[in-house]
Amino acid sequence: MTESQKWMLLSIVLLIGWLFYLLSPILMPFLVAAFLGYLGDPLVDRLETHKLSRSLSVTIVFIAFTFLLLITILLLVPLLENQIVALLSKLPAFIDYVQTSVFPKVLSFTGLNKSGSGHELDFSVFKKAIGENLKSIGGIAGYLVNSISKSGILIIAWISNLVLIPVIAFYFMRDWDLLVAKISHLIPRHFEPLVTRLAKESDDVLAAFMRGQLLVMACLAGIYSTGLWLAGLELALLVGLLAGMVSFVPYLGFIVGILAAIIASLMQLHDLSLLIGISIVFGVGQLVESLLLTPLLVGDRIGLHPVAVIFAIMVGGQLFGFVGILIALPVSAVVMVLLRYVYQTYVSSALYENQDKSKSEA
Repeated sequence: MTESQKWMLLSIVLLIGWLFYLLSPILMPFLVAAFLGYLGDPLVDRLETHKLSRSLSVTIVFIAFTFLLLITILLLVPLLENQIVALLSKLPAFIDYVQTSVFPKVLSFTGLNKSGSGHELDFSVFKKAIGENLKSIGGIAGYLVNSISKSGILIIAWISNLVLIPVIAFYFMRDWDLLVAKISHLIPRHFEPLVTRLAKESDDVLAAFMRGQLLVMACLAGIYSTGLWLAGLELALLVGLLAGMVSFVPYLGFIVGILAAIIASLMQLHDLSLLIGISIVFGVGQLVESLLLTPLLVGDRIGLHPVAVIFAIMVGGQLFGFVGILIALPVSAVVMVLLRYVYQTYVSSALYENQDKSKSEA
């Protein structure tokens, strides 16, 4: 590759990045649709092996996705709303328990109660604020609909996205293989084998993370919610979904979930009688994830360190908002593949060999 070609390639990459930054406010429906198309393409390809047409296969997968989404919304939203209302209704009693039982013991243990009344806290302010806002917070669905309806621009954008996402996702699923083939055809023939290999490795990483990790998160949410419900925790669904959602970072779901479950049990019973049951539930969930779910659904192909996952999400959110959060992990996974290639190229280069040789002679 000549110097002019290198500069041209760099200019194209920078131009694409700049355009992406400018268009980020309107990219969300397209990114969500592309994500659904990417998830659905293997299922469509599998149906095609049974001698079904591409359009019929896409229609079947699309209907299955839509049905699954509707069932999830119809089942989970009312349950979550009830659990959030129940959580808020328990907060005043929990504040009383902290004020009368927990806080005095903490002061006594630390010796701060001997320093006078300057360290006392007025918990009535928290209770009053919660009581004033409890009714308005209770109707979550109604509140959201009412807020959206007050803004014509928001409701138009919401309806547009609602219509655009399934339409674009359908075309992405139908034409996914064709789009990949056209992009591959545009690659210079000299670089096509290398780009194809890197694209295949990136696809393996993305498939392992996006398809596998989503299944792991859903399974863990189900395990935690069911286990906590059997243990007697009233807010089992809320805590289980929270733990499942953050389990894309290893051990974070376990830590966040068990802390949230302990707090929920304290709010429910004002003691730690459910601690053993909670520990068993999250211990079993961690074992199932480590020994069964992750090896079976994800494997060891991701190569993303937990700190890199957190950093990528924060950087994506800071630079591009919600769109950045959506693409942070896929982009970082591809970057990891490219960095591994750069590392392997450097290690096998003459520059590295000469450095290593000079060190050995010294």
